[in-house]
Amino acid sequence: MPDDPSSRRPPGNGRLWTEPREAQEQQPWLKPRAPIVPVAPLRAPEGLDGGEDPRDARRRFFRNALLAAMAIFAIIGVGFLGESLLGDDTIQQATLPAVPGAAPADQRSRTVRAIYAAASRSVVSVRVDRGGSTASGTGFLVAGASSGTIVTNAHVVGDAKQARISLDDNTRPIEATVSGSDPSSDLAVLKVDPSAVEGRPALALAESDNVQVGDLAVAIGYPLTQPRSASSGIVSGVGRSIPSPNNFSIDKVIQTDAALNPGNSGGPLLDSAGRVIGVNSQIATIGGGNNGIGFAVPSDTVREVVPRLAQGAAIERAYLGVTTKTLPGIGALVGRVVSGDPAAAAGLQLGDVITEIDGEPVTSSDDVAANVKQRKPGDRVRIEVRRGGSSQTLTATLGSQPAGTP
Repeated sequence: MPDDPSSRRPPGNGRLWTEPREAQEQQPWLKPRAPIVPVAPLRAPEGLDGGEDPRDARRRFFRNALLAAMAIFAIIGVGFLGESLLGDDTIQQATLPAVPGAAPADQRSRTVRAIYAAASRSVVSVRVDRGGSTASGTGFLVAGASSGTIVTNAHVVGDAKQARISLDDNTRPIEATVSGSDPSSDLAVLKVDPSAVEGRPALALAESDNVQVGDLAVAIGYPLTQPRSASSGIVSGVGRSIPSPNNFSIDKVIQTDAALNPGNSGGPLLDSAGRVIGVNSQIATIGGGNNGIGFAVPSDTVREVVPRLAQGAAIERAYLGVTTKTLPGIGALVGRVVSGDPAAAAGLQLGDVITEIDGEPVTSSDDVAANVKQRKPGDRVRIEVRRGGSSQTLTATLGSQPAGTP
């Protein structure tokens, strides 16, 4: 991702981005020492027999009653103050109702510790030299691929062909080869000698389509070039979209409030079973730091892309050559048609509203992108559009996605 401190930013530092109870003997000033003053009955005091000015007698009576009340209030107040500072085990405190199935607070901590203990040795530091500067990030050993396969972010490696990884803090770096990189998904694969990582477990991939808001999320990585670190939170959103390093869209992204910072790029986001649900890629930030909103490329995308990158194969994606905007309840409004690309060749025009692609309803711009991404270059698709109050059917032959947006 281009380094843009005012918007979403890759979390890699490359160019892309009651006091305790005490005995009352120790606090004598809190003991109620004043004697209890009885409240006088509400009758005329002795001597109010007519020999005294009735007004003076009434004033003396009310003054005495007021002093008695003040003494009682002071005693009660001292007693109450003593209870407030010292605490009282007999006072019942209000409690929140229990949530069915919720684990105690310390259970979550034990879970995070267990996840870190099991997965941390599979997480490595990644450093790449780029024209006099060094980009750093995180990577992890992935299961389901040949031994020595490490996943990281494409924006961490950039155009480099070589990288260095460190298996543990303060250990000698190991040379790694960049086997493949796919900016459209922000994923890259590094290969190291299998003997260098012998005995270290590879992390399993979960099915990210099954991830739900509220699920536990644990991030492990090397934030701000610090030693290996962990942060935890929850899955705070699913089905998000973020821009890729080459300005296309990455879909089905997982949003988390686990703290992500520069250097976390390429590290795993793990579920409660220690499986990878995503690859930490970007943060939404104001001022360049973690603001509590992080984004991870979904593990289902990792499962699709990584095997091909590990073999050194290029990733080809279908391409229509159109930008759209959602018209709620109507379809996707065409905002731009790239000259010479499949959409233009099919006759799509600015202001058309796409309502169907090959019979599948289109209710948003995301529907257009998702439909095209599930196809391959050379596929022909029928596109239903509304233009000037009438419907038309156009046919487009999909091309190959270019290296970047035109």
